[in-house]
Amino acid sequence: MTPPEASLETRGHMPPAVLSCPAVTVLRHRADFLRAARALRRGTDGMLVQARDRGDDDPTIRVGYTCSKKIGNAVARNRAKRRLRAVAAETLLTGAQPGWDYVLIGRPGVTIDRDFTALKGDLAYALRKIHSER
Repeated sequence: MTPPEASLETRGHMPPAVLSCPAVTVLRHRADFLRAARALRRGTDGMLVQARDRGDDDPTIRVGYTCSKKIGNAVARNRAKRRLRAVAAETLLTGAQPGWDYVLIGRPGVTIDRDFTALKGDLAYALRKIHSER
């Protein structure tokens, strides 16, 4: 079965959409997590958010996720991190600022069980507070 031919309007005569939002990457190195731990932090009911201004000219937003063994076994920790990643994907681009690093830390017994909309509200609140303190 062959795919249908594209019409003249959809064959590339329209310019591609350009996104003006900065790129989001994931923190991977321990040193980046330690630098964020020494910077600003804001605790909410569902998570702890640590943030720091990198001070370089790179507009990339970097985010890291961590959950300690207090959360539970590996299955519970991975579930908590998945929830934090989902919350960050929906909330971070609207409240985060370019050139900043953010670390989201799960809380025992709360990050997994808290309502998803409440988690999104927690992250939005933490970002507002962190950037208003500067």
